[in-house]
This record gives sequence, structure tokens and C-alpha cells, in this order.
Amino acid sequence: MNLLGRLLPAVPVTFRENHSIDYDAMHRYAEYLTAQPIDGVAIWAHTGRGLQLSREQRLEVGKVWRQHLKPDQILICGIGGDEKQRRDMGTDALELDADAIMAYAPVMYRGLPDQDALVLEYHRELANYPGLPLILFFLYEAAGGITYSLDLLGELLSLPQTVGIKMATLDSVMTYQDVANYIQRHHPDKVLITGEDRMFGYTLTRGAQAALVGLGSICPHWQRELLDSYAEGRATDFLKAMILVDALAEITFIPPMEGYIERLLFFLAQQGLLPHTVVNDPYGPGITDQERAEIARFVKEHGLEVGA
Repeated sequence: MNLLGRLLPAVPVTFRENHSIDYDAMHRYAEYLTAQPIDGVAIWAHTGRGLQLSREQRLEVGKVWRQHLKPDQILICGIGGDEKQRRDMGTDALELDADAIMAYAPVMYRGLPDQDALVLEYHRELANYPGLPLILFFLYEAAGGITYSLDLLGELLSLPQTVGIKMATLDSVMTYQDVANYIQRHHPDKVLITGEDRMFGYTLTRGAQAALVGLGSICPHWQRELLDSYAEGRATDFLKAMILVDALAEITFIPPMEGYIERLLFFLAQQGLLPHTVVNDPYGPGITDQERAEIARFVKEHGLEVGA
């Protein structure tokens, strides 16, 4: 599976206010997004509340996206939780003919005396079952994840099923730099994937070769241009795209960070791509009137309404 240059949005779920899922709205959104310049999607990731969905919901969400993906677009499934949930998610990923799995950060092991051994075994289990290509997820501790030492990271990257690692360090640029340097020196065969919505462009200049980001679920054409202009050495175009993508992130990925999912849904509703009845994230803090006003202004200012 070739990940180089890929833009892979982590997609949200269209929850109604009563926490049920509006699959008609999801079909409409999936039809739109898969027609954009993306290379696939990641489902059941944090943006898609994969660990909170029931097994029935996960499968139905997966079937919606599998139905709309083009033959050259890939499907990545997030996997995590306890042992039973991991096995169920692996089985379901196989049923959906997923192209790869992405490991949730095993935060349940954080701070334990044998943390590194447990983290390694967790990933070995995922690598062996369901046996699909594995994408690691380095989520910095301050962002709610777990910090891997470089020694542990080397062992994880050495697993034969590991094809790449998604970095999401939030605001720790030094952590990103250190890991990027380590991968380039010791594991250049593994793909460094940016998950850094707030420093997207910068991470490309520091070695990221693909993007798997929640931000990709909105305005993916801007992010496609960011990836392509950097790869093609079009410096002026790259800077223009980076300014737009940064501005997009600066109104959606803001404190409280868990609110970004509902902000993305509201953004899509303001564009006319989703009904406002699905601007709900049962597991987030909600969205303020000020945030709604800022997003509405941004959408109008940039002519992002459907048909505009």
C-alpha cells in the first residue's frame, strides 16, 4: 500500500441530538467528500468517535464509506480499546475490506512500571490480528496520548506490518522534530504521516510525506494543494495554501480541543453539505455562539457555500 502523498481525512459521524446516527446525511456527505481530491478516509478514528460507537454503528458507518469510496481511494480503520473491542474492530475492518488499520494510543498503560513492554505487546497484537498494514499513532501525552521513547518507537517501527506513523503532538514542535529526525535517520522506509492540523504546512517541510487529519474533512482541496505544491517545489503556491489551511485550523482546532469535531460538523452545515440537525458531538463540549459566528463568517468570506 502506497501512502506517499496521500491526503486521508479522518471523518466525523453525523449524530442527531438524541445521539442516534443520521445515515442519510452521512451518505450525502460521503458522496461529496469522495468526489474531492482525497486519497481515501480514516473511519473510527478519534474524529469519528470510533471507541464510543457500538459495533453495529461502526459497521454501518464503514459500509456507508465503503459504498462511496472510489476504486483508487483507500479505507483506514482505527482500532483500540480493550482486548475484546480491538478484536471486534479488527474483524469488522476485515469485513469492510479495509486497506490498513491505525492503532489508537494505548493510554491505559500510561505511567505503569512496565509501560513500554505493554505498549509493544499491544501493537504486536494489532500487527498480527487482523494482519492488515499498521499505522502507528504518536499522540503526545499533553494531547491525551502516551509518549514513546525513541527506543520503543524503534521497536514499533521495526514491526514488519508497520507502514508508517501518524504524528499528532498538538503544540510540541520539539517532539515532532525529534521523532521526524529519528525516522529519517533510522527508519526511512516508514512513512511519516502528519496529523498536525495546527502546523500542517510546517510538518511537510520537516519530513511528513502524507496527511491523515481531521481537518481534511473540510476544504480538502486547499489541503490537496498544500501537499502537491510542496512536493512539486512550487514555493509561492505552497505559502498561499499554507496561509489558507492555517486560517482554517485556527477557527476549528482551538481550546477546548475536544470541541473540534462539532466545529467541523458546523462548518459543513454552513457550507450546505450537512443539515444542522447533525451538528452534534455527544462526547464533546459543544460549540459556542461565538465559534458559530466565526465559522459562518469564514465560510461566507471565502465563498465556501455549496453553489457559491
